[in-house]
Amino acid sequence: MRISGLATGMDTEQIIKDMMNAHRIPINKITQKKQYLEWQLDDYRAVNRQLFDFSQNIFDNMILSKNFNQKNVTISAPDDVAIKNISSTSDFSGTIEIHQLAKNATLQGREIKKASDEKYTTEEIQALKISELSKVPSDFTITVTAPGMNEPKTLTFTADDTIGNVIKKINEETGISAFYDEFTGTIATSAKNGGSDKLQITGGLAVALEINGESTNGQNAIFTFNGLKTERSSNTFQINGFELTLKQVTSPLNADGTVATGGKVVSFNSSPDTEKIFENVVKFIDDYNKLIEDLNKQIREPKHRSFQPLSDEQKKEMKEKEIELWEEKAKSGTLRNDSTISSLLTQMRTALSGSIDKQSLSSIGISTSNNYLDHGKLIIDEDKLKQAISEDPGNVHKLFSFDAGKDASKTEHGFARQLRTIVDDAQKSIAKRAGKVGDVNDTFTLGKNLNDMNKQIERFEDRLRMTEDRLWKQFTAMERAIQRSNMQSASLMNAFGGGM
Repeated sequence: MRISGLATGMDTEQIIKDMMNAHRIPINKITQKKQYLEWQLDDYRAVNRQLFDFSQNIFDNMILSKNFNQKNVTISAPDDVAIKNISSTSDFSGTIEIHQLAKNATLQGREIKKASDEKYTTEEIQALKISELSKVPSDFTITVTAPGMNEPKTLTFTADDTIGNVIKKINEETGISAFYDEFTGTIATSAKNGGSDKLQITGGLAVALEINGESTNGQNAIFTFNGLKTERSSNTFQINGFELTLKQVTSPLNADGTVATGGKVVSFNSSPDTEKIFENVVKFIDDYNKLIEDLNKQIREPKHRSFQPLSDEQKKEMKEKEIELWEEKAKSGTLRNDSTISSLLTQMRTALSGSIDKQSLSSIGISTSNNYLDHGKLIIDEDKLKQAISEDPGNVHKLFSFDAGKDASKTEHGFARQLRTIVDDAQKSIAKRAGKVGDVNDTFTLGKNLNDMNKQIERFEDRLRMTEDRLWKQFTAMERAIQRSNMQSASLMNAFGGGM
């Protein structure tokens, strides 16, 4: 039982509270250190997210060859054929005559009717069970043979399967596409692949659905490419790393298969898309400059030691804006002079000052700023870079993406590969210190420190509770002693008063 100032008239509760505030000073300091450590942890992880994004952008934009294979393709008749580069590293040119477009084989079913001789709606067909068809299947199978399929595919159903499920399974598991046409009351099918092979559908369920039989013939695309007459099963195909899409016939064939006179020859040629490649390199330089600017800011940010993290009691006495301004100062400098980030910046700058096969970045118009305050930012001579790309885009790509092999030293690889290795190593080092989202605290350095602080805080809290209980016992004992003394004094006074 706690007695508060009944005998002494003292504000015991406030006295003990003030005394406990003095006892709480050590735990407040640990709590402040813990808060600062948590801010530092967040900042480390933010840096690692930046490094991950930069590493991924290096791979996507500077290492993958597709970004340096951008080409402008000029076609004399773009309405007849479309051509685009896919993976060709060299320029291409030539002529093409289109004699026949590829056509897919099709098979149109016969009308499916109700017992009332009416057509089914699409919704009714979707929900209709096989057992409810006016024609009862001799068996519940459909076998499909179509262009592009290595062998016939047999699908098996049950009487409770709906026609909607049947059509869906045909589309997913065979080489044909099927749909129900409400206007004609039929199921229409077509081969997914072009070519001259026929489309055939058999089986008891195919008969019941009126889609059994043979299709109209498909046909290959026939064309003459740079003097070679050849065929393809589709109107879209690739030759030597670029994609052609045939749109319409330019030189028809005679009945005997010879090319008719008076046809049109379509010519085409390609050249490097200097502007797109240039934009790609510029984006890489911009990303690099932004990264080193942010990292340099982090390791040079001032640390305001007089602005410690605020306790809950301190926040109660401050306005929201005051708390915001205070914590802005308190959070500053969490990564100041960090050795991992400083080393990363030095390594990146050193890597970009080297050479690949006796060529440096300056040879294509990229150099390091001489301004000390830029901390190694790259600057671009646009005319020189565009000229280098125009003359040999493959060489520009090689400077960034060259892979010297697993046994080669880091400096033998292209600049982008070197940077990626350096950045990835820094990520691993930071992850050892600050972990990743979802990691258990015991698996990284700062997490272990946080666990230690939590244990210290827990021990201090136990100690504080014991100290507070002790103080209350002492003050309560004092109150009781004074109360007894007062009672004795009152008794004596009454006794003396009574004697008079």
